[in-house]
Amino acid sequence: MGGLRRIGMESTGIAMPMRIIFALLLVLSSAGRTLAAPRADLWTRWQAHDDASTQTVDTRAWAAFLKSYLRPGADGINRVAYGAVTPADRAALDADLQRLQRVPVSTLSRDEQRAYWTNLYNELTVQVVLQHYPVSSITKISLTPGLFSGGGPGDRKLIRVEDEPISLNDIEHRILRPIWQDPRTHYTLNCASLGCPNLQPVPYGRANMETLLSQAAADYVNSPRGFTVRDGRLSVSSIYAWYHADFGGTDQGVIEHLRRFARPEKRQTLQGVTSVARDTYDWALNDAPAP
Repeated sequence: MGGLRRIGMESTGIAMPMRIIFALLLVLSSAGRTLAAPRADLWTRWQAHDDASTQTVDTRAWAAFLKSYLRPGADGINRVAYGAVTPADRAALDADLQRLQRVPVSTLSRDEQRAYWTNLYNELTVQVVLQHYPVSSITKISLTPGLFSGGGPGDRKLIRVEDEPISLNDIEHRILRPIWQDPRTHYTLNCASLGCPNLQPVPYGRANMETLLSQAAADYVNSPRGFTVRDGRLSVSSIYAWYHADFGGTDQGVIEHLRRFARPEKRQTLQGVTSVARDTYDWALNDAPAP
C-alpha cells in the first residue's frame, strides 16, 4: 500500500522504546511487507448464537457511567473524566463487569451478541485505565510479559465469559472482526486514546447498532483524526494502515471507504487523490481535564 508502508513511524503522543523499534525493524526487513495489527482470526467457540432469542443484555449501569463521565470536547473528541470517577462508581463498574461475565452469550441473537461484545470491550478498557490512573497513555499499562510488554493491556486475559478467559484482543480480533467482517467495527471500539474513534455517549444495543455504526464512522472520517488532505497529499489515521485489509487492502480501497462516509465538502478534498501519503495516530490518553 504505497503510502501506508511507514505505519506507526509518524504516530504522536508516545515515544516507542528503542528495543521495540529495533524488533519492529527486524520484522519489517525480514517480511518485506507493511507492519499490521493482528489479523482477524476466528475463534470458532463464539459462533454459536440463537437468532430466535429475544433476550437483551442490561446496559443501564454502563449508560449511567457514560452519562456521568463522558465529556464531549469542542474539538469533536469525547473524553473520559477518569480523575472524577468516585470510588462508588468504580465499584459499580467493577460489579457490572462481574455481571457481564455471567451472561450466557451463546444463547443470544447475533445482533445482541455484537452489542454485548462491543460494550464489554469499551467497559473493560475504561476499567483498566481506572485501575492504573493516572497514566499518560494506555500503552504505558503493561500487563503482559515479553519483548513487547509496555505496549498496552491488549493480550492480558481480563475476564471470563462462559468460563473462557477473554482479552481485549480476543474480543476485537477473534470475535468482532472475523464474525461480522464489517470495517465499521473499528469505529465502535475505543482504545482510550485521542487518536481513537470516540467512545459513544450511549451503549450499543440491538436496536441502535446499525445507526451508531454509521454515525461513528461518519464522525471519525469527517474529523481531522480520520483524514486530511493538504497540497494534494492524503494523511490518514493509522487505523487505516493497521487494518488496511479490512478497508479493501489497497490505498484505493481506503480512499473509497473515506468517500463513502465523508460529507460533501470533505469528500471534495479527495478529488484526484489516488494514494495515501502518510498515516498518524495520537496515543495520548483521552482524559478529560479537571474542571
